[in-house]
Amino acid sequence: MPPLGMPAKRALPPKESSLFKELLNLYETRQLKKGLKTADQILKKFPEHGETLCMRGLILTHMGKREEGLELVKKGVRLDLTSHICWHVFGLIQKGEKNYEEALKSYTQALKFDKENLNILRDAAHLQTQLRIFDGLVETRHTLLKLRPALRQNWIGLVVAYHLNGNLKEARTVLENYEATLKNVPDYDVEHSETLLYHVRLLEELGEYEEAISFLDSNAKSRAIIDRIAIMEFRARILSKMYSEDAEHTWQALIEQNPDCYDYYRGFLSNRGVDLDAVTDDTRSKALECLREFSTQLPRANAPRRLALNVALGDEFKELAEPYLLSALRKGIPSLFADIKALYSDVGKRQIIEEIVEAERQRSEHPPDASSTEPSTYLWTLYFLAQHYSSLSQHARALSLLDTALMHTPTLPELYMFKARVLKRSGDPFNAARAMDEARLLDLQDRFLNTKCGKYRLRAGLVEEASEIFALFTKKDAASPGADLEDMQSLLFLTEEADAHLRNGNLGLALKRYLAIQKVFSDFEDDQFDFHGYSLRKFTINPYLGLIQWEDRLRSHRTYVHSAIIASQILVRLHDDPSLATASTATANLTDAEKKAKKKAKKAAQKVQEESKKAAGSTANEDKGLEPGPAKDDDPDGIKLLQAPEPLERAAKMLQPLRTLAADNIDAWIAIYDVSIRRKKYVQAVKALAAARALQPGHPELHVRLIHCKSTVSSLPEPLAAPAGPVVIATITKLVPDEQSLELFNSQYLQQHSGNARATLAASKASRQLQASLEEVENTLFTALNPDVELDIKTAVDVLALLKEIQSSRAEEFRAACDAKFELATIFRPANELPALRRIALEADLTSVDAEKQEVLS
Repeated sequence: MPPLGMPAKRALPPKESSLFKELLNLYETRQLKKGLKTADQILKKFPEHGETLCMRGLILTHMGKREEGLELVKKGVRLDLTSHICWHVFGLIQKGEKNYEEALKSYTQALKFDKENLNILRDAAHLQTQLRIFDGLVETRHTLLKLRPALRQNWIGLVVAYHLNGNLKEARTVLENYEATLKNVPDYDVEHSETLLYHVRLLEELGEYEEAISFLDSNAKSRAIIDRIAIMEFRARILSKMYSEDAEHTWQALIEQNPDCYDYYRGFLSNRGVDLDAVTDDTRSKALECLREFSTQLPRANAPRRLALNVALGDEFKELAEPYLLSALRKGIPSLFADIKALYSDVGKRQIIEEIVEAERQRSEHPPDASSTEPSTYLWTLYFLAQHYSSLSQHARALSLLDTALMHTPTLPELYMFKARVLKRSGDPFNAARAMDEARLLDLQDRFLNTKCGKYRLRAGLVEEASEIFALFTKKDAASPGADLEDMQSLLFLTEEADAHLRNGNLGLALKRYLAIQKVFSDFEDDQFDFHGYSLRKFTINPYLGLIQWEDRLRSHRTYVHSAIIASQILVRLHDDPSLATASTATANLTDAEKKAKKKAKKAAQKVQEESKKAAGSTANEDKGLEPGPAKDDDPDGIKLLQAPEPLERAAKMLQPLRTLAADNIDAWIAIYDVSIRRKKYVQAVKALAAARALQPGHPELHVRLIHCKSTVSSLPEPLAAPAGPVVIATITKLVPDEQSLELFNSQYLQQHSGNARATLAASKASRQLQASLEEVENTLFTALNPDVELDIKTAVDVLALLKEIQSSRAEEFRAACDAKFELATIFRPANELPALRRIALEADLTSVDAEKQEVLS
C-alpha cells in the first residue's frame, strides 16, 4: 500500500485507455468541446483518474475557465504524483501564467518519470534559457542531441547552450562535428550561411583570427556564405584585430558601400590607430586628413564632414563648419540644430557656430543681389538661431526670432512647435500647449503633430484635454484612449501621463501609470520566450544571441529607470505618511469637465466589458490559449495600489535591477538608499551612498542623505551588531568625518556651493532634519534669490514646494519674487489666475470639435 498522499496509479481498462489516447489527440488538434466530452466519459467511471482530471483542467483553461481548470489540474497531480503527463500539464499551465520558475520545477518532476520525452525536454530547455540557467541548459541539450542526433536544430541548440554558458571551445567542437555531418547542402542555403557566419563569430571570440579569416574567405569564395555585407564586416573587424594591411581596404569598401555609416569610419580610423571617440592632439591631424579625403572621394556623403566637426578645433573647425552649416541652411534642413548641438559642449565651437549663422542672417536680411539668396534661407537661419539661443537659456531672444520668422512664413508648423518648446523651457506650459495646438491645426492629419500637442497638454497638467487629442487616432471601441495606448505599449504616453498625474498631486493614477510601464518591460522580457525555439529552427543564431544580450540589459532603458525611481519615491512617501493612501482620492481637485469625462470613460469601459462578455458567450468553444487574458481593471483610480501592503518591499523589487544596470545613475543610488534605510538594511544603504559619492561627491541630494544616514544610525537605541555594524560605521565615517558635527558639515557644504540654488535647497532640507528653527530654514531658502546664485525654474518650483510643506508664512513672498524674476513664466502666477491660463491653452481656431474630427478622418 502506498504512503499517505501517494495513491497507487490506476491503469485504465482497454476501453478507457483508448478513450484517453483519443483525448490526447483531440487536445493536440484543439477539438476542445469533443475533448471535454471524452474526458467526462472516462471520469464518469474513474472520477479519480489523475491524468484525465489534468487533461480536463487543461482543456477548460484553454476554453477560458482558468480557475476551474487549475483546480482540476492540481487535484489530478495530487492523485497521481508519478505521472509525467500530470506534471507536464501542470508545467504548461504555469508556463502560460509566466511563472517560469515553478513551470521548470514541474517539468523537472515530469522528466523524473519520463526521461526521454522530447516535448518536455524541449520546453525545459526553453525555460532554462529564459531563466538563464545555462548549466542545466547544456545538460538538457545534450540529452536532446543523444535522443535525436539527426535533427539539425539539436546540434545548434547544444552549440548555443555551450556559448551561453561561456564554454566557447566546446561550442566550437560541437559545431565542427555538426558541419562534418552535412552532405549535399544546396546552393544559396540561408540557414547554412547563417550557421557558417556564427562559426566565424565563435572563432573571433576565441581569438583564432587567422583561422577565422581562412574559414570566412573559403566559404565566401564557394558562395556558402551569401550575406556579402556581413562577410565584409566580419573580415574588416577581424583583420583589424590582426593588424593586417588588408583591413584598410575592406573598411574602405564598406564605406563606399554605405558612406553614411559612422561605425565604418570609426573602424577605418581605429585601424590606423585613431579612436574617433577619444581624439588626442597627436591623432587629430591624422583623423582630419582621413576625413577630408573621404569628403573629397564621396562628395554626397554627410558622415565624414560631420565627423570632422567633432575632431577639428579653432580656425580649422571654422573652415569646416561654415560650408556644412550654410549648405544645410540653404537646403532648409529642419534637423540641423539637432545634428550639431552635441558640439555645444565646447564653448569655442559654440561661439564659432553662432558667428557663422549670425553672419548668414545679416546676408539674408540685406542680400547684395536679390537673386543670390533664397527667401527660405533667411527663414531657416532664424529658426536655427532661435534654437541656438534657447539652448543658452536666452528664451526672450529666441521668441523674438521666432516671431520674426512667423511674420515671414506664418504657415510653417516647425516654427510653432519650437515656440512651444521655448515657452515650456521658460516656465509657461499653458501657452506652450496653445502654441503646439496652433502647429497641429496647420495639418490635422499629421499624427506627429497631434502626438506632440497631446504631450504638451499633459505637460500643462491638462490630462483630460490631452485624452481628447489622443482619441483622434486610437480605437473608437476602446474603453479610453489611455487604455488603448497602454495596450499598444506607448512608453511616451505612459511616462508623460504618469508625470502629469504626479504634478497634479494624484498619486494613485501616477503610481498606476508607472507600474504600467514596469509591466511593459516585463512583457518585453516574456516576449523573448518564443524566440528560444524559433531562432534555433530558423538558424538565426547571431541575431538571437544579440537578443539575449539585449534582454539582459533591458531594464537599463531610461524609461524603466525613470519609472522605477519615481514609483519608489511615491511608495517611500506612502510608507512615511500612510494617510496619503486615504487622502488621495480620484475625485479630489477635479474640475466639472474632468468629472464628466471620467463618467463618460467609465460608461465606455462598461460597454466594452458587456460586448466582450457577449462575444465570449458566442465563442465559448474557441481556444483562448493558456495565457491569462487582460485582467479586469477593478482599481481605475489607483486607490488600491496606494493602500496595498508593504510599499517598501514593492519599491525594493523595482529598484533591484538598477544596482547593476544603472550603476552610473546617481538618482538610482539615492532611491536605493531611501528604500534601504527605511527597511533597516543599513549595509545596503551605506553602500548606495558610497556608490553615489563615487559618481558625484557634491551632489545636493547626496548631501541630504549623508546627514540623514549619520543621524539615523547614531540615534539607534542599540549599536548595530557585527558583522554589519562595523561595516556601516566604517563607511559612514569615511563619508562624514566624526570630528565634525552635522551642523558644521552642513554649513561648510553650503559655503562651498553658495552659488548653487540646488545646493541651497539641499542644505535647507538638511537643516530641517537637524531640527533647525523655521526661521533659519526660511532664511537659507531665500538666499536662492540672491543675484550671485544661479536659480533655474525647476529649482525655484522645488524651493516653493518646500516652503509650502513646512507651512512657511513667506511662501507667497517667494512665489511673488519668482514671478517677477522669471518674466516669461506663468507657473508662479497667483492661484486665481490659473483657470484663465488653462482656458488660453485650450482655445481652438476651429468652429467645433466635430469639424476637427471630420477633417482628420477625411
